[in-house]
Amino acid sequence: MHYRRFGKTNLYLSVFSLGTMRYLADVETAQRTIAKALEMGINHIETARGYGKSEEYLGAAIALGLSVTRSQVYITTKIPPTADADSMRRCIDESLTRLNLDYLDCLGIHGLNTWEHLELVQAQGGCMTAVAEAIADGRVRHVGFSTHGSLEVIQGAINTDLFEFVNLHYYYFFQRNAPAIQLATEKDMGVFIISPADKGGRLYTPPQTLKDLCQPFSPLELNYRFLLSDNRINTLSIGSANPEELIEPLQVADSNGELTSAEKLIFQNLENHQNQILETEKCSQCYDCLPCPENINIPEVLRLHNLAVAYDMTDYGQYRYGMFENAGHWFPGMKANRCTECGDCLPRCPENLDIPALLADTHDRLKGKSGRRLWG
Repeated sequence: MHYRRFGKTNLYLSVFSLGTMRYLADVETAQRTIAKALEMGINHIETARGYGKSEEYLGAAIALGLSVTRSQVYITTKIPPTADADSMRRCIDESLTRLNLDYLDCLGIHGLNTWEHLELVQAQGGCMTAVAEAIADGRVRHVGFSTHGSLEVIQGAINTDLFEFVNLHYYYFFQRNAPAIQLATEKDMGVFIISPADKGGRLYTPPQTLKDLCQPFSPLELNYRFLLSDNRINTLSIGSANPEELIEPLQVADSNGELTSAEKLIFQNLENHQNQILETEKCSQCYDCLPCPENINIPEVLRLHNLAVAYDMTDYGQYRYGMFENAGHWFPGMKANRCTECGDCLPRCPENLDIPALLADTHDRLKGKSGRRLWG
């Protein structure tokens, strides 16, 4: 296991962190998963107030005693922004009680996804007043934020200078947030990547086409290597539901150097294949088509179209597409069949894509069944 400095927190975190949203079956499974993670060198565990009984399960494991001392393991929990300081004070106290902790190493403001959320953390006498108090009295050591928001919102949150780290989406198959990572690095913030195995493409169950294109590597391994080869990125979340799911990811925990020539070749082949298959229907993700009068998140819909057509990533596409209209600010936008063919986006597209036709095709391919977030 390698360890990297987590920005201005000056904590040295393992390059893989144990995320706890999925080990929700029972306390015993949670305890075994935590024990295995610590045994394999993970020193950072992340939970959240909104992850069901996750805080409670982690607190039970802490009460029974970990295999390392408290100073050797870093605990992060996440709490949504609140409209007032008293609500945040209560939330912090409740989380500490559930976790059986006297202090949090890191507190993440959970889901700074909209400009309205950003206003909450900047409000005079608002929730960050309670966070500042908790830092002053030692109940919280460091504060950051997690986000599923737009690039512009993320950059806005970083530029408040209120935070020491950011937890965000960024993967080989989704590189939109690269400027946010660069901005965070310039401000010496820690960079924590959300769920690269799942949100990064459901790469634990990749389609055969993608597996063939990635040989002799696995798609999951390549995505991890894409991230770990970037020294601006400090740690990646593994949302293991049980101890066994830790084994494959941690096989690359020592591989954090620059990409090898063989790995670079595979990434180039993936790009070439996408260009060849999609030809004149490839969306370059410039985002110039927005805003859409029907509030369709056109670039994200067409990203899923790119992946489904080029790599047969239909399962992942259906999973993410099903979140539209069902996950609120965590995954905003209407489904593609809401398109009225108004043509508003067409003159703004540098590739001259037939966007309405591509939206219709994406809906037909991916409509499946509606999805929702695991925890509201």
